[in-house]
Amino acid sequence: MKRILICLALVLTLVTDSAWALSPTKIAQLGLGGRIAGIDISHWNHTGGAPIDFKKMYAAGVRFVMIKGGDAQTAADALALKYLLVDHKAAQQAHLYTGFYYYAYLPDSSDPVYIVKDAKAQAQKVIWRIGQVGGYNARDLPVALDLENNCQRVNGSGACLKYMSRANVTLWAKTWLTTVAAKSHRKPLFYSYAHFLESAMVIDPALRQFPLWMAHYSINPAVPTVHPNAKSVGCYAHSWSNANCTAQWQFWQYSSCGIAGKYGVPGNRVDLNLFAGTSKQFLALTHGTWTPEPTDALPQDEPTTMQIVSQSSNTTSDPLVVTVDVLRPDQTPVVTGTVQFKSLDPSLPIGKQSAVRAATGRWTLSVTGLVAGNYLGVVAFTDPSGTHAASEVPIQFQVSQAPTPTPSPSSTASPSPSPTKTEAPPVDSCAGQIRN
Repeated sequence: MKRILICLALVLTLVTDSAWALSPTKIAQLGLGGRIAGIDISHWNHTGGAPIDFKKMYAAGVRFVMIKGGDAQTAADALALKYLLVDHKAAQQAHLYTGFYYYAYLPDSSDPVYIVKDAKAQAQKVIWRIGQVGGYNARDLPVALDLENNCQRVNGSGACLKYMSRANVTLWAKTWLTTVAAKSHRKPLFYSYAHFLESAMVIDPALRQFPLWMAHYSINPAVPTVHPNAKSVGCYAHSWSNANCTAQWQFWQYSSCGIAGKYGVPGNRVDLNLFAGTSKQFLALTHGTWTPEPTDALPQDEPTTMQIVSQSSNTTSDPLVVTVDVLRPDQTPVVTGTVQFKSLDPSLPIGKQSAVRAATGRWTLSVTGLVAGNYLGVVAFTDPSGTHAASEVPIQFQVSQAPTPTPSPSSTASPSPSPTKTEAPPVDSCAGQIRN
């Protein structure tokens, strides 16, 4: 009798799980304001490499989780992939719906043709990433584009030197969104915040067809009159703004200060989200499965070619600065990797190198500590992910000796007393945010 009861329980569990997976009709609306609740996570939420307890997350009322699954920077992208492969599977096994977001960086260019080329290359990277998790299934939400920074040129320390025009930011975003939609047969989400949408982009009706995921903290979504498009006075005007001052949003990231342990997440805090509509509207986003074809598979050791775009002449007091493009066989940019200078003459020492990503497949390489002489070497491309094969391009340049500066006479100053140092009070980054 006991064996029969165990078998019946197992059958009932399998039938229930199968029914949930194949024909869900209702999603529990347990979030603030009676909405569907969600979480978004990245590698930062795996404190010390600890796993996330998605079953506990589901039990706490969460029904969807957005996972960081890609990044325009190579090292960050590899880390995102590592946790996406684990979290995507574990979350779906816990009956959560999943999506993933791609953090984008804009190219250092003002040429619309090049901007479109870069957006398509980053879109291709995401299409491959969808394929790496098996394509879209019935529990997947569309991928999201995370665009919240309009800097197009940075220095070696990461400070922004130039910002992209509003028209070009809009062109890049629209190209990425339409490219991913055409291939995956689902409209991707667009994640950002209202001030960016208003100040860094132009109003374009074509953007409004893509679901908006807005970040807006310090207001309570449980209050019926509250919405994530409000300023202290008035509202933001952008592509998703409505005539009544609200915005056409689908997802709202309303806090970055959720109580992590409550949701099975290691650490102290986690991002909290809500879906705007009904179960039917939520499930509509999961319609349309896509399984990648062999031609959509991520390349392995794909041949590459390199070309030097520009190089500086320099003295021993100036760095060598070289801009290089690395291209795939179809002449589109590679999507990952890095470059470095290799001298063919060991008698001429070099100092430090830094390769700053200027755009997808384009790097600005700076080499310091060069001595006077004629240099012959190569700029070499490598890709730790194994997607693209290594390649190199020859480079030759001359470094002349810089004049020795005349030292200024030093003056002796009387020492002045050091001021008393006052400890600044700690800043609470969660002040005013909802913590639940």
